[in-house]
Amino acid sequence: MLKKYKFGLDVWSLVLFLLIMIPNFIWASIPAPNDILRAESISKTIDLATFIFRILMIATLCCLKNNETQRISLTPLIVFTGISCLLYYFSWFAYYQGLVDTIVILGLSVTPCLSFLLYAIDRKNLIAIIPILLFTVGHLTYTIVNFIIY
Repeated sequence: MLKKYKFGLDVWSLVLFLLIMIPNFIWASIPAPNDILRAESISKTIDLATFIFRILMIATLCCLKNNETQRISLTPLIVFTGISCLLYYFSWFAYYQGLVDTIVILGLSVTPCLSFLLYAIDRKNLIAIIPILLFTVGHLTYTIVNFIIY
């Protein structure tokens, strides 16, 4: 299985990562009204594990390429990756409008993970799927514990 992969920069995965991070950079600089995301986390262990899975996810997405994939094109998975990114941006827009309901908070958590997962499936990067799924579980758990149940 590892023979199918080579080390090299996947530029489009880096672009996807940066697109997902843009709203986070804005949020770090410009607080939203009713900004519940700045609250102290009550899930520190989960946060640490999720941070590690995030690094592994980005490393495997950006640095591993499956030799059997074609050049990137507008496949249904790539289209849905884009739609997921748009939903993520829409969630940020709603959040900055002061909406902090469950749907918006889950939109901020689930849609970026879905974007990464769909991209990895399209690129046949099976190695990246494992840290993506682990990151998704951690990110979703963090979100539910800190902002939905609490």
